[in-house]
Amino acid sequence: MEPMPEIRTLSVEASEAGQRLDVYLARALAALSRTRLQTLIEEQAVLVNERPAKPSYKVRPGDRIEIELPPPPALDLQPEPIPLAILYEDDDLLVVEKPAGMVVHPGAGVSSGTLAHALCFHFQRLSTHGGALRPGIVHRLDRETSGLLVVAKNERAHEALAEQFARREVQKFYRALVIGRVAQREGRIAAPIGRHPVHRTRMAVRPPGQGREALTLYRVLEWIGDFSLLDVELKTGRTHQIRVHLASAGHPVVGDAVYGRALWTKVRDPELRQAMAQLGRHFLHAYRLRFRHPRSGEPMDFASPLPEDLSAFLTAVRVKSEASR
Repeated sequence: MEPMPEIRTLSVEASEAGQRLDVYLARALAALSRTRLQTLIEEQAVLVNERPAKPSYKVRPGDRIEIELPPPPALDLQPEPIPLAILYEDDDLLVVEKPAGMVVHPGAGVSSGTLAHALCFHFQRLSTHGGALRPGIVHRLDRETSGLLVVAKNERAHEALAEQFARREVQKFYRALVIGRVAQREGRIAAPIGRHPVHRTRMAVRPPGQGREALTLYRVLEWIGDFSLLDVELKTGRTHQIRVHLASAGHPVVGDAVYGRALWTKVRDPELRQAMAQLGRHFLHAYRLRFRHPRSGEPMDFASPLPEDLSAFLTAVRVKSEASR
């Protein structure tokens, strides 16, 4: 598969309005320098509402910005015989369960063993709407997050599904075990998310105008000792959103070494602290996915049980909690 230009589409939020186009893009696409972005704008590889614009253009709420990024370094996306857990398949799409530890598609430092490599092995035809290195990929999960993903088999399905994601019509639910006893039974976290000002590979809650709008809803299912088991719904889909939002509220996801390690000491039981370190991932599972079929419009609803490693850890937490009473 030949490397193809990648088309990124962004929609300007009200909180982001008034920024120069090059400044807005530099914050949204932190991997590219502002100089490189200015060059892309001047080469008309950036369109605002389907028209070329200048770097000094002030973005407005609702502006639709398309960026044609140059092809990534040539990577040979060879099919790899990696097993796939397929929950559903038809002529337009499939729904798979991604295991923890698997990256969705090739990127920086990852050139094999991804979901994309597995899809290429199992399916001859997939959409290329997201680029040659992302066959069929409509949305993503973090490496350590397990759970449900919908994959597009053709361009029509990909465009229809991507539009549902853009309109926030897709419902995405997660199970998360967090450190600490969350005070409110139900709550919402509405805080912009953007690149961390110092650690650029991380995300962080940012002041208005310096991040993208993000909304996370949660409901406490169970309080267990030093932990809370949450049902979480993503209303937006920012990078690391659940992990960043919950950590900002003082309740990081169990096992999250990036956003929560500093609070692991809040777990009083040393055996549970050790088990948390040995878990090897964060306790986050995308257990339910709802969307409309891209061809028929019929509602689709899929569920995935908690993986064995997370279920075993949860059982250990419950046993410890009961023993301490």
